[in-house]
Amino acid sequence: MDVADFIQRIVAKLSGENLLAAGLLFATAIGCALIAYLRTAERYSFAEFFEFALPREVMTHPSARADLLFYVTRKAIMPFLLIPAGVTFVVAVGYATNRVLGALFGIDQPILGDPGPVTVTVTVVVFTATMLLAYDLSYYLYHTAQHRYPFLWELHKVHHSAEVMVGITKDRVHPLDELMNRIWDGVIPGICFGIWSLLALNPVELTVFGINVYIMRNILMMDFVRHTHFKISFGRLNTIILCPHWHQLHHSTAPEHYDKNFGLLFSFWDRLFGTLCVPRPGEDFKFGLVDRDVADYQSLSGLYVLPLKKMGRRIARQVRRLRGVPAQPRPGAGA
Repeated sequence: MDVADFIQRIVAKLSGENLLAAGLLFATAIGCALIAYLRTAERYSFAEFFEFALPREVMTHPSARADLLFYVTRKAIMPFLLIPAGVTFVVAVGYATNRVLGALFGIDQPILGDPGPVTVTVTVVVFTATMLLAYDLSYYLYHTAQHRYPFLWELHKVHHSAEVMVGITKDRVHPLDELMNRIWDGVIPGICFGIWSLLALNPVELTVFGINVYIMRNILMMDFVRHTHFKISFGRLNTIILCPHWHQLHHSTAPEHYDKNFGLLFSFWDRLFGTLCVPRPGEDFKFGLVDRDVADYQSLSGLYVLPLKKMGRRIARQVRRLRGVPAQPRPGAGA
């Protein structure tokens, strides 16, 4: 099977699924807004619901305008860089895992052979569950690193610089940060992908099901909703799924909320590694950064260029430190 035929077969199986995913995403956002409104409003009207869902002070905030401009320009970059990179690294690591483990254990055909309808269903369910866990653990580890290593934090500041949450704030991610995340995402999910290619399913099925898992994860984690002001909680399900309100705490500027709730879909990673913080029901948060130059992040140049400048300064300081060169005093510093 050549590459062109491989891609054509995948696209044929995925036709219409992106529209379905977009429709589900929109319906989820509207549904959550309605639920949040009904819980808080004393009397109901369409005008009040519209104002609640799209409050004027939020939608006209400089941070919201920056989100919109960043969203448009980022979407122009995504198809050419980020999406191909994500698929490429998962497939590359999966292929390498397949070849290495296949050679070590003498496996040249899927162990489960050609499964029947029932076996295929069970296989897809287990495959979906393991890939969701692999993706989520991968994200948790990278997200933790973004907060703990200054080099990565300079890029991740772009996301945390949002002072209001307007849904598309979810895409307020620097392209270099996104690219490194996609590369890292190729490791754990890629290894899992490679192991599955030795157990069952052919490469086309694995790729299609893998993309479906990615779409399912994006729907389940409600990334759009958790980057709004809707304080949605899942009740007892919060012990498994990280609800939007718990993620909103992650964006809080309150010191007690720093470095908490790193999870993407599942909340048990935070509980397992001691980074979970449960907000009070209906608790409000102030979003943004506490840096003095936080206002500089509310423009396209601030979102795209400023992080790179700060990374460059950190690299330069590290190089000087390694060479034993004294740090240059800042202009205006006292003797």
